[in-house]
Amino acid sequence: MGRRQETAEVRRMLSTSRLVTLTGVGGVGKTRLALRVADDARRAFPDGVWLAELAELDNPALLAQGVTEALEIRDHSSRPAMDVLVDHLRDREALIVLDNCEHLLEDCARLADRLLRAAPRLRLLATSRQVLGTAGEQSLAVPALGLPDARGSRPSLAALARCDAVRLFVERAAAVVPGFRLDEDNRDAVELVCRRLDGIPLGIELAVVRLRALSVEQLLDRLDDRFRLLTTGSRTVLPRHRTLRALIDWSYELCGERERLLWARASVFAGSLDLEAAEAVCSGEGIDREEILDLVSGLVDKSILLREEHRAVVRYRMLDTLRQYGRERLAASGEERSRLRLHRDYYRGLAADARAALFGPAQVQWFTRLQREHANLRTALEGCLAQPGRTACGLGMAADLLYHWITSYYLGEGRRWLDQGLALCPEPTELRARALWTNSWLAVIQSDTDAAAAMLEESRSIGTRLGLEPVLAYTALYSGMVAMYRGEVRTAIAWYEEAVTRHRRTGDPVGLTLALIRLSLAHSFIDDSPGAIALGEESLEVCDAYGEGWHRAYTMMALGVDVWRQGDTARATALEKDSLAFNRSLDDPLGVGVNLEVLAWIAATEGDHTRAARLLGALRGIWQAIGAPLSGYGHLVRYHEECEATVRRALGEAAFNAAARQGARLSYAEALGYALEDELPGGEAAVGERPSPLTPRESEIAQLVARGLSNKEIASSLVIAQRTAEGHIEHILSKLGFTSRAQVAVWVAEQHHVGEAGGERPPDGTGTV
Repeated sequence: MGRRQETAEVRRMLSTSRLVTLTGVGGVGKTRLALRVADDARRAFPDGVWLAELAELDNPALLAQGVTEALEIRDHSSRPAMDVLVDHLRDREALIVLDNCEHLLEDCARLADRLLRAAPRLRLLATSRQVLGTAGEQSLAVPALGLPDARGSRPSLAALARCDAVRLFVERAAAVVPGFRLDEDNRDAVELVCRRLDGIPLGIELAVVRLRALSVEQLLDRLDDRFRLLTTGSRTVLPRHRTLRALIDWSYELCGERERLLWARASVFAGSLDLEAAEAVCSGEGIDREEILDLVSGLVDKSILLREEHRAVVRYRMLDTLRQYGRERLAASGEERSRLRLHRDYYRGLAADARAALFGPAQVQWFTRLQREHANLRTALEGCLAQPGRTACGLGMAADLLYHWITSYYLGEGRRWLDQGLALCPEPTELRARALWTNSWLAVIQSDTDAAAAMLEESRSIGTRLGLEPVLAYTALYSGMVAMYRGEVRTAIAWYEEAVTRHRRTGDPVGLTLALIRLSLAHSFIDDSPGAIALGEESLEVCDAYGEGWHRAYTMMALGVDVWRQGDTARATALEKDSLAFNRSLDDPLGVGVNLEVLAWIAATEGDHTRAARLLGALRGIWQAIGAPLSGYGHLVRYHEECEATVRRALGEAAFNAAARQGARLSYAEALGYALEDELPGGEAAVGERPSPLTPRESEIAQLVARGLSNKEIASSLVIAQRTAEGHIEHILSKLGFTSRAQVAVWVAEQHHVGEAGGERPPDGTGTV
């Protein structure tokens, strides 16, 4: 969509200034221009180009946290988010786009100033309706899309078609009315429509939707009527903000009554929403629940809601300008408070449902869903904790989201929500006791064991006084983690054993599995391999009985540690890679980090010192991003230190440093690919010539698929849960780009043929049936 001149100008400004702000009215295309410049500039920033979308962020206190999320920094320490951000960027050459700063203007200015002072090679590109006002800032007022000079001669049809505004109109019109094209019959009307809309992209897109029912000429007539009404008969050109407001007003009035209601009510969502949320929050008082789907479809057709694909789920997003308009309408209707309450209650319930489904086959889907809903969860938490009488609701919600905090970017934020809720709810209730032990685990992961111990002591006191067996079970579990972190192994084992006993008594599989994993690691640490293996196998049995995956992956990690210590490196490798494959699919960096640690130790034991050094180098970046090496598993540090010392001696300092640097240069995805498949970027195999895209376990399962075994038969053959086998097969199909087991069988046969003939497999690794 054109913008060549503006793109070149912004790039020039970025070459001389470290902060460039694009200003202009809503809908003029600031974000699009920023993203185009950012995309064009990727090669100039070796440490990445990042987009921080701030429109859905209303709380200034979470600004730095929001930017760390955008940069995919998963810091598990207790440091302030701003300090984490500064340390991460200090030596990096990167570009960050801060999009939609106007509602956080002063806070964005302070953040920009702090980052630019601390990170001399950082560049910032901001979009805002006004400049940030910080030192060294250059700004560009983003103009509307170009049109021919009205004072010049009439342009040719080809020249008109090259104008940015007309080009956008024609592109969008062709999407609405298949076959639409610019010709001599409609050219004047198209040009005048674009002029009436001042070349504002959002205005053009909203207007074009009307071509489903109107010709271009009819659209022009109605725009003239609309603007004449608003200017009391004056035909002078309207200021751009009035032009856009007029068009949004018109779009609103052309919606049906229920569509208007839905538009206004949907404005309470932060970020995006799905159909289920729309039905829960927006129905009632004029809209039946059954009508929501059709009304959503209507707003999508009118470009009020934007449809987004998320694998098997469709979500809807509203542009910030339209969301603000809808919020104004909602406030004017007197419904704002009640819809915010419905929004808050819906997401409070969603958090509770996620906690209830934590231990089971739907686990990963819930983790993924909560990540997509994070902006709405944050809004709901703010609503609960800011309203007297609802603070306990907020504290319960923050506690229910424990695994969301742990498995995503939000561990530090989770602890802040819990700290805030605990401060507002000092009464010694069962809820406070649960929130305390929940928060203690976050503190342990952050290596803040003193705070964890204090919270556990209070939680245990409440649990004892009220006779709360589940509370006493969890306080025992996390007390064991604190003791283990402090090197008090026997004390830790006693706590873990108490936790196992109490969780068996309460029938809580989540707590039982966690306690068994930790107890297995502790027994391994004191050289009790039979005890460690027995505890790990019991944990696997519990997980398999529930079709659970995440705790199972950690159990395999724990078993891998002990199997490696026994000297069975092949089985230990298989366990760790199976665990890593799941943790990668969940995008759990803590689990991934521990898996890579153990694989490095295994490589050193096997004498593959170069691989071990590369993995140790890759781990530096992972642990730096998380903020705490072996976070929550501090007692394993001795194995890391022994591994590094062994590899340094074997390779020598120069070779060790070179291999470690090679590993450190790997991206997160590349490091995981190397750990799982022993393949370096660019297709360079570290071992062998052309490795399979599958892990050893996946290759084994692919062979069984090729033999015609069912999922149940595969599970029985490998002594794994059927759901685990099904998960492996899903990964195989995904990696190979297949949709059927028959394709896997053909691919396996091709691999066998290639191996015998010494040839190469098809470049994309696929086959046809």
